[in-house]
Amino acid sequence: MFAIKDIFSVTLILFSVIDILGSVPIVINLRKKEGKIHSGRATIISGVLMVTFLFLGQSILQLFGLDIGSFAVAGAIVMFIIAMEMILGITLFKSSENSKSGSIVPLAFPLIAGAGTLTTILSVRSVYTTPNILVGIVINLAFVYLVLKSTNWLERKLGESGFDVLRRVFGIILLAIAVKIFKTHIGLI
Repeated sequence: MFAIKDIFSVTLILFSVIDILGSVPIVINLRKKEGKIHSGRATIISGVLMVTFLFLGQSILQLFGLDIGSFAVAGAIVMFIIAMEMILGITLFKSSENSKSGSIVPLAFPLIAGAGTLTTILSVRSVYTTPNILVGIVINLAFVYLVLKSTNWLERKLGESGFDVLRRVFGIILLAIAVKIFKTHIGLI
């Protein structure tokens, strides 16, 4: 039922796709805009999205007449916009003064449980058993929570100029990931 090797493989695959360490500048930037990041809420919502997609992902997409390629391209476009904000220092995602949804959009979705993560979860289902995938998801969510909780400390260690450089560098990396997802899946739709 549970296989340590499979759990390790799924954990590493999801860790590389989620890339929460690479998202730290985005999280810090989002916290500055929103005032506060709700680490627990973002982690729980991401977990619910991942587990729901593990069991119902294919059916949900079919219900709306969507395929994985279209879903991935839509997620890539959102990631592209976030990357442009980071690189150019502009704000495209505007939240109302009352709304503090930054823990949900764009943090829980699409940064943590985005199209890449959800598509990967559907893909690993064909190779690994559901219990091993669930354990891999939980391990990644624990790590995500720890990183989200430590962003204040990371920001203090980086300083303003270090944060600015990292934000732009990771913005370019996020842009490249978005282009790769777009390029990979555009032919599938």
